[in-house]
Amino acid sequence: MLGEDHSLLNEFPEFKELIKQLILDDESFSDSASQYDELDEKIRNLELNDSPISDSEMHKMKHDRSKLKDFLFKKLMSHASKN
Repeated sequence: MLGEDHSLLNEFPEFKELIKQLILDDESFSDSASQYDELDEKIRNLELNDSPISDSEMHKMKHDRSKLKDFLFKKLMSHASKN
């Protein structure tokens, strides 16, 4: 669906508190989470404005978002299993 919110807190509501804690405590997680949410917002805005970029550029942006999401999810799972 176009314009759908894929922000980190929206994608992983069950990890809301852990996400907030890692943003404060883990610079790598915080940086990646910021990149992820900024990229998601950019994609959403482009989709809502009829994607004024090429399909290949949009595909690359979505691919990059997916890679960041995988990285962040692995970090979340790693920290969740420790608690």
